[in-house]
Amino acid sequence: MQPNQYRDVRLEKLGKLKALGVDPWPRKAKRTHGIAQLAAAYADAEAWPNERLEGLEVTVSAMGRVLTIREMGKSVFAHLTENGEKLQAFFRKEDLAEPGWDVLKLLDMGDFISVTGPLMRTKTGELSIRVKEVQFLSKALLPLPEKWHGLQDKEQRYRQRYLDLISNTEVLKTFQTRSKIVSAIRRFMEERGYLEVETPMMQPIPGGATARPFTTHHNALDMALYLRIAPELYLKRLIVGGFEKVFEINRNFRNEGLSVRHNPEFTMMEMYEAGSDLRDMMALTENLLSQVAREVMGSERLPWGEEVISYAAPFRRLTLKNAIAEYGRIEPHLLEDGESVRTLAKAAFLEDVDKKTTGLLLGELFEHHAEKKLIQPTFITDYPIELSPLTKTLEGDDRFVDRFELFVGGMELANAYSELNDPIDQMGRFQAQMDEREAGNDEAMLLDQDFVTSLEHGFPPCGGEGIGIDRMVMLLTNSASIRDVILFPHMRPTKTGETVEKE
Repeated sequence: MQPNQYRDVRLEKLGKLKALGVDPWPRKAKRTHGIAQLAAAYADAEAWPNERLEGLEVTVSAMGRVLTIREMGKSVFAHLTENGEKLQAFFRKEDLAEPGWDVLKLLDMGDFISVTGPLMRTKTGELSIRVKEVQFLSKALLPLPEKWHGLQDKEQRYRQRYLDLISNTEVLKTFQTRSKIVSAIRRFMEERGYLEVETPMMQPIPGGATARPFTTHHNALDMALYLRIAPELYLKRLIVGGFEKVFEINRNFRNEGLSVRHNPEFTMMEMYEAGSDLRDMMALTENLLSQVAREVMGSERLPWGEEVISYAAPFRRLTLKNAIAEYGRIEPHLLEDGESVRTLAKAAFLEDVDKKTTGLLLGELFEHHAEKKLIQPTFITDYPIELSPLTKTLEGDDRFVDRFELFVGGMELANAYSELNDPIDQMGRFQAQMDEREAGNDEAMLLDQDFVTSLEHGFPPCGGEGIGIDRMVMLLTNSASIRDVILFPHMRPTKTGETVEKE
């Protein structure tokens, strides 16, 4: 049958339910236990054989969605699911109060019901409820995806995530794991004295990163506002104001393309600690990843595709130039001279080589030669100053800054600085960014005069870092696409079979 035909059949059953005096969508469910709670307590058949269950003489009520229905003469077996756990309901005509058996005939897969009765174990050893009373909770007017194959079409899975969660238990487990990961991160930060704060999502000046923002308009003030690309400049204002350690887990928005690693709306954690520097952020990050992997996933060694990644501290450390030399098989001395760097960039077929500075070309050579090869956790340090307008320079070499990016599984996971706290230097960096915007780079930073003013009131030495939560969940759960760890990823209209994911 076509979906509309299924719906017509179910509408007919809905009418019959109402004729029996049954409310198909009641206000409240009758429930004493969750299915997961019952499974955790009584699933062990050796500890809880049928004789012991019957000896409890306890009546329970549980609710769930009907996944399967199987008739055997005057008996019916149904599996209910709730929060990824299943429980069998066993119905017999003589056990059910009126109009229970007539109601049961109108049951479809996908319906929500509540069942009440004593616990029992079937001859096959399956934990069940011997149903004495059944309550309709929600009549499903459309069928679930085909039960044996589930929801397979990737585009439909992302667009109708609710069906994906019903059909694919592993998907539900991934998102349950995501919640546990975020909870573990919060505990880790709070145990170390960090305070969680909230900063504006809509900002008059988008700052803290080089990216294209989403623009909106505030009618009452008649002014442009931007969805934030990062919370950085507001979190730093809190350090100026006297906070010692702060963090925020929340959404950022960047008006960029879609790929297996990019979604225009994504979750990050940013944290700042007064008095610390890049080395402190490294230690914090190693310990965070190691502890979350152990606590949530049960191991520091986890699969990533065909690889196994170890999150045991310490992580490897490489300078950006050493990474280019190692993975690009390039003599290190060739990366010390601007002309030889330009020659290497042309050999790698990078674009607009003659229009870019040596620092920008080094960044692109790193992406070209090294980034995707960094599978095990690796801190890449000593970035060119052109790539980091908010970072302290290295002692003795103002062409490079005290920054790391952490790469795991061939992608960037975290970005950290020894934060720039010199307001005069910061103003000069902003001016350089404005010059880039005038030259046509619409991702360069705008001047935030109030932020510079805050620095002039005194900003202590500070370590700061951003960690991509979506990518962290991808890595820990071995999920190949960012869409597999975002409940409702952004989509664009496509033709049937066309994919929009790109590397």
